[in-house]
Amino acid sequence: MKKFKNETKTVKKEILEKMLTLATSGFGLVAALAWNELIKEVVSQYIKPLVGGASGIISLGIYAVIITILAVLVTYNLSKLVEKF
Repeated sequence: MKKFKNETKTVKKEILEKMLTLATSGFGLVAALAWNELIKEVVSQYIKPLVGGASGIISLGIYAVIITILAVLVTYNLSKLVEKF
């Protein structure tokens, strides 16, 4: 009976950990989409007028560079934070 209770606690803990991971991933996706929209709007309002008529490819390139830099910075800082703990 004691073994059954221990296994039940273990399963509950694993379920909670998976739920936490799922919720964190979901909120991470929502945050990423929000940043995506913000960066697209900044590129649209500030970069396209500066570049002019052929701004499509250039704007997409600038957008890709911004996203890449942001992803690298966030990943780097989070990995340093994880190492600390």
